[in-house]
Amino acid sequence: MAFTQRLLHLLFIFSIFHLSLGARRLTELVQDSSNLLHYHNGPLLTGKISVNFIWYGAFKPSQKAIVSDFISSLSTKSPVEPSVATWWKTTEKYHTKSTPSLSLRLRKHISDDSYSLGKSLTDEHLVQLASQGESYDAVNVVLTASDVAVDGFCSSRCGSHGSASGSKIRHVKGKNCKFAYIWVGNSETQCPGQCAWPFHQPIYGPQAAPLVAPNNDVGMDGLVINLGALLAGTATNPFGNGYYQGDADAQLEAASACPGVYAKGAYPGYAGDLLVDSTTGASYNAHGTNGRKYLLPALYDPSTSKCSTLV
Repeated sequence: MAFTQRLLHLLFIFSIFHLSLGARRLTELVQDSSNLLHYHNGPLLTGKISVNFIWYGAFKPSQKAIVSDFISSLSTKSPVEPSVATWWKTTEKYHTKSTPSLSLRLRKHISDDSYSLGKSLTDEHLVQLASQGESYDAVNVVLTASDVAVDGFCSSRCGSHGSASGSKIRHVKGKNCKFAYIWVGNSETQCPGQCAWPFHQPIYGPQAAPLVAPNNDVGMDGLVINLGALLAGTATNPFGNGYYQGDADAQLEAASACPGVYAKGAYPGYAGDLLVDSTTGASYNAHGTNGRKYLLPALYDPSTSKCSTLV
């Protein structure tokens, strides 16, 4: 009896240690680990890749310009640093010397302001919309307007990226191929506290005053943050077998491995010591084309095994 009780006691202690180790390891992975993101032998995005926008719902021309200028800024070196292009260079460190570097260029704009699939979308709808873009050497980006509901939006995600079979695209016949796509929603009216922080007070945690959005549009500036994070994830893990850590269904990627970090000195509820525009009071960390300023998330740098920030 004594032996049995001792054995149960040891098993109990082991189970506590095991669960604590898992929780601690998960927390530490977010902050620092020498082998945070593992390579799973799949392809990365390389070479010249087109970015095609599918605008679903009502967007103002000024809103489209904010996002379009962001994509253009990825490959256009700004005369002022820190820049969007410098931020994007961190993704190049995931490539080997033998692989072609990635070059993104803005190509198509497809507008669906008539809400052809309604105002409540599923993942299948997102793939259907993304399929309107190109099927080769492209990332098709679906952006949904502030009055469009998407499964999981706000409750568990602000956007997503993935891949789909090229057979879903009407001009690909008899070829087994995949294309990468991204979806991001404008959270302005649905959940800015979750998907546009730090430009809106968060739903949970410390309730510090929100920062001023650099393009004077809380929803779209928040959308750019999420688009940037997902674009980095797509570049380094386009088909789910590139660089990531954790379970295949809940992967930590280049940006999601550094949650809530935008500058040095960041801690939960505080984005970090950001740059502030002396005229508008807006907070930012990157300069873009056409005089734009953006706030972009930290990216995990595989060469230093740390989350890298511009400021």
